[in-house]
Amino acid sequence: MGYKEVYEEWLSDSYFDDATKTELKGIADNEKEIEDRFYKALEFGTGGLRGVIGAGTNRMNFYTVGKATQGLANYISKQAGAKEKGVAIAYDSRNFSPEFALRAALVLAGNGIKAYLFESLRPTPELSFAVRHFGATAGIVVTASHNPPEYNGYKVYWDDGGQVPYPRDEAIIEEVNAVLISDCKALTETDAKARGLLQIVGKEVDDEFTKNVKAQIVNPKIVEEMKDKLTIVYTPIHGSGNLPVRRVLAEAGFKNVHVVPEQELPDGNFTTVGYPNPENANVFVLAQKLAAEVGADVILGTDPDCDRVGVVAKNSAGEYVILTGNMTGLLIAEYILSQKKAAGTLPANGAIISTIVSTGITKEIAQNYGVAYFDVLTGFKYIGEKIKEFEQNNSHTYLFGFEESYGCLAGTYARDKDAVVASLLVCELAAYYKSLGKSLYDGLIEVYEKYGYYKESIESITLKGIDGIAQIKQIMANVRENPPKEVGGVKIKFFRDYKERVTTNLETGAKEDITLPVSDVLYFEGEGGAWFCVRPSGTEPKIKIYFGVKGNNLDDANAKLKSFSEAVVGLIK
Repeated sequence: MGYKEVYEEWLSDSYFDDATKTELKGIADNEKEIEDRFYKALEFGTGGLRGVIGAGTNRMNFYTVGKATQGLANYISKQAGAKEKGVAIAYDSRNFSPEFALRAALVLAGNGIKAYLFESLRPTPELSFAVRHFGATAGIVVTASHNPPEYNGYKVYWDDGGQVPYPRDEAIIEEVNAVLISDCKALTETDAKARGLLQIVGKEVDDEFTKNVKAQIVNPKIVEEMKDKLTIVYTPIHGSGNLPVRRVLAEAGFKNVHVVPEQELPDGNFTTVGYPNPENANVFVLAQKLAAEVGADVILGTDPDCDRVGVVAKNSAGEYVILTGNMTGLLIAEYILSQKKAAGTLPANGAIISTIVSTGITKEIAQNYGVAYFDVLTGFKYIGEKIKEFEQNNSHTYLFGFEESYGCLAGTYARDKDAVVASLLVCELAAYYKSLGKSLYDGLIEVYEKYGYYKESIESITLKGIDGIAQIKQIMANVRENPPKEVGGVKIKFFRDYKERVTTNLETGAKEDITLPVSDVLYFEGEGGAWFCVRPSGTEPKIKIYFGVKGNNLDDANAKLKSFSEAVVGLIK
């Protein structure tokens, strides 16, 4: 059936409500919009759904959420003992997040599967925690993370609290793809509660989650000494972090926490920023204004589902500098390992984990402290899988993990990145450096001086619609088939194709197998610590290009990064 026929079916079928039909009638004269909404079904990928909110098969709406949940319910029902354990569900501040979460809960109930639904918005990491807290089979969080306001999404977790791993993810995808939108079974909210298939949850989980986050404080003496002396500005960027981050900081003892009033309350339109991504400097404009007024030592900003944190610190000139996710991650890694070593509590089998597109300095930090380092593919689910592996075979003690995209986790209470614990640790870090008469930024420079000036950046090329999908595939094919041996004066030594799982020595032609899972990622390692990586985004219509260099000092690293990244982008384009 063509997209126009599907469009007409949605207009005529009594299954679809009047509001949906009214919205679709409004685009009757817009052929391109009809095509974009109906040329395919919104893809349920390895992480779940993510798309623009609206009516249509290629949109996030009441019907596509129901279809995804019915497919998940079908899969759960086929697993021995899984159906009885139930599913935990959370949601963030995005438009229609509460409605989509309730829809998922009622479809599960319609299939005889109990739903533990949070009473109001909660962070994604708390959902990860809640799955194991309830002993649930799975978890769902309704969020589009840091995407623009027109988006929403739906992520699925399994019983260890991590995002669904391979091959289970593909089996769930098969079930979802086999479901028709009209196949959904659902109870009413009243019936679901009466049958004990819908339980509203809140404070009990909040208390246990907070207790586990506070347990990650590395040096309580530092916090106790500096709790009255550190000044913090925090913005939840209209998201779910407002209450949990403020609670954790308050219970840890930090007294001087100032919340950006214009960005304190939930707002699915993210009115003050538009694009609620802590990687975007615009989200910190109001926070920096407040910080200047109160003399803040550090600024924190968490994204809508509070799994990523952005950090702003003062430099030696008193100017506020926005840190990258890599900078925040390496600072926390160095702090945790150095403090544990000083206290004599660093385990002999300790390990830290990061991703192949994150900063290379992490390997140096791990080597310096004699702990193991593990590279994983992009996506925190792979860090979560590694934590589970450590626990199952008792091979290593997990100490810390992070990815360049502003996500990290200390502790094993969750299996996904957590901006609540990251915010707490950044404040402890800032307190530590202030106790030495230094700023957090001074601490960053100290780490660079110790290990080398590693700098990284990322660029994205957005290609929307049907044509965009084809262009993205063509770009990846072109780079894969014609790997460059030199870019911007930098000789490329190794080419890693994670889709073919092969590393090629571009000088000798020798090949070596890659042990990581299959992924459409191309990685190029150059001389002198330079590297770049190309991959299609898993959540947006983009090609993402990552770059890294190593310089002799900050200016040298910045100059090398600018030159190298411009050459790489020119090559890709």
